[in-house]
Amino acid sequence: MTQKVYNILILCTGNSARSIIAEAIINRYGKGRFKGYSAGSQPKGEVHPYALDVLGNQGYSVANLRSKNWEEFSAPEAPELDFVFTVCDNAANEVCPLWPGQPMSAHWGMPDPAAATGSEAEVRYAFAEAVRTLKQRLTIFMNLPIEVLDKMALQKELDDIGQTVPDAPDTADAS
Repeated sequence: MTQKVYNILILCTGNSARSIIAEAIINRYGKGRFKGYSAGSQPKGEVHPYALDVLGNQGYSVANLRSKNWEEFSAPEAPELDFVFTVCDNAANEVCPLWPGQPMSAHWGMPDPAAATGSEAEVRYAFAEAVRTLKQRLTIFMNLPIEVLDKMALQKELDDIGQTVPDAPDTADAS
């Protein structure tokens, strides 16, 4: 019997950094059980160069990453989605897109590294932090026993993951 592959759409407004980073993480660590996608309600049309840089430096595949409109995922030929997570930062008054339909959803708000200011090192640090935060949240999610949790228990887990603050950086973790 073939194991179900869960399709996950990560949404944000611009689809240039956070959601793109999450897509790359899911597709690297999903181990054939999860397939990641990303989109934006108002896509920038290009992936932020620092997002590509930080992902590439950490060994993630960046070849097929592109900024795209979420309408691609409402088309008849689009993959059937099991989960939709938004990563917009409500604290920064960023408008999060709402996803209609039946996939399980949760809000995992976090600061947009593309909006970071300061020195180049500070901006690059914001991108590295986005990778670290999303990797931790997605790792927790991808290790849930999805098949045995009822819908209410799974929704609570998804909501709790959105409140997860990343652990201190592990300098030995180069992945």
